[in-house]
Amino acid sequence: MEKKTAQQGKRTFEGTVVSAKMAKTVVVLVERLKTNAKYKKQFRQSNKFKVHDEKGECKVGDVVRFVETRPLSKDKRWRFLAKVTK
Repeated sequence: MEKKTAQQGKRTFEGTVVSAKMAKTVVVLVERLKTNAKYKKQFRQSNKFKVHDEKGECKVGDVVRFVETRPLSKDKRWRFLAKVTK
């Protein structure tokens, strides 16, 4: 029987921190480009995720990577992994 690693089967995203006003929580905006099936026009779609930041490392404007985790509160289901850029 194989042992599963911590990251196996978990979704990972990168995005920009837009708010760091809560304790141990940051709001991260993830933008992606989608294409309309019929007209082939590309458009932006964005989502905001509440990410758990235990040490308070993230500041507004940082590009961060985060991973799916168990529910931590009503809205938080994501955990901070690393800063990509400042």
